[in-house]
Amino acid sequence: MNQKILVLCTGNSCRSQIAEGYLRYFAGKKADVYSAGVETHGVNPKAIATMKEDGINISNHTSNNIDEYRNIDFDFVITVCDNAKERCPFFPTKAKKFHYNFPDPAKATGTDEEIAEEFRKVRQQIKAYCKDFITENL
Repeated sequence: MNQKILVLCTGNSCRSQIAEGYLRYFAGKKADVYSAGVETHGVNPKAIATMKEDGINISNHTSNNIDEYRNIDFDFVITVCDNAKERCPFFPTKAKKFHYNFPDPAKATGTDEEIAEEFRKVRQQIKAYCKDFITENL
């Protein structure tokens, strides 16, 4: 039976979507990966573009609310921002909880190139985290 991983963020638009993409990539068939937000903001087009640069297609991802997954018994819950950790609803679950506060690239300012650079920087941080997570936990 596959391990079930939930990535939780505030709006399920950037960081959790990127993490879901990489966790799926690194886990292969060993895990079912979901992502959700305490709110839903839609998938950020810049998150889709920055993942495409690294060869991962998340354009078919949806922005989901945590309430949609209440009945899934997760093995792991990873919060990727402090806000989600603070607002994370209680899960009656055996899930191991992990937390890493990644910067929010959607808050980046400057030229298009500077913003794209911030997305790439956060993408690399999330990629490294996800690779290590899968290596250590699955």
